[in-house]
Amino acid sequence: MPRLRFTSRPAAVLTGIILTLSLALPGSAGAAPCGNTSAGFGAWKAAFAKTAAAAGVGKRGLQALANASYSRRTIAADRNQKSFNYSLDKFMQVRGSATIVRQGRQRRARQASFYDALERRYGVPAGVLIAIHGMETGFGRFMGDTRVVSAITTLAYDCRRADFFTPHAIGALKLVDRGTITGNTRGARHGELGHTQFLPGNALKYGVDANGDGRVDFYGLADALASTANYLRAKGWRPGRGYQPGQPNFRAIKEWNAATVYQKAIAIMAARIDGG
Repeated sequence: MPRLRFTSRPAAVLTGIILTLSLALPGSAGAAPCGNTSAGFGAWKAAFAKTAAAAGVGKRGLQALANASYSRRTIAADRNQKSFNYSLDKFMQVRGSATIVRQGRQRRARQASFYDALERRYGVPAGVLIAIHGMETGFGRFMGDTRVVSAITTLAYDCRRADFFTPHAIGALKLVDRGTITGNTRGARHGELGHTQFLPGNALKYGVDANGDGRVDFYGLADALASTANYLRAKGWRPGRGYQPGQPNFRAIKEWNAATVYQKAIAIMAARIDGG
């Protein structure tokens, strides 16, 4: 069972780390032009290395960038997100909501003290964290097969959503600098990492060392779920308030994932896990 030893260190880290979405990159659009094929990725990396260094990325992060490869699987996944167009019922069926709820209730009962400690600390009920955990990785059974740095830099290079993924690419390289991940760490096709699939920029900003071992490990359950709760609280979660559509905390769930069908599914499964 994960043990929580909340220390003062995460608060200081979180206060001192602000992911600047603009990254103050004068002229970076011209220096590192986006592309829609692998042809320009090498030149883009060379230009982006200057951008990354100016944003504070160090030697290890820059080396990870140099070693990153264009991820065709990432591009294919980004162009083929069909499930978010399903009806809510179809989405929940395809994502295995009944299994998530059944196993989630078992996890809630088996590790009650762990989830109670998280709720006391952040105000986020167990059902919400468990539903996200189950939805994202099947409770950690599959956390991804794609190198995080390669995936996220591919998306930062790709013209489709370069502006959105660029700060997350910088975040990933800074996570490498800190030893949180390496250039070979595996995650999801869009560069998400760990038990609940944090995008790297969010991992950098909201990561919590919950077990007090001196590092933030998103592939360890305690740190991953505490970081998820910390993210939701930072996005406006109000302890003791409802989280269904139209209720105050549904807005925080919306911050986790932009797809409406995903948001509603999390709220429904969480309520069922919590006994509602």
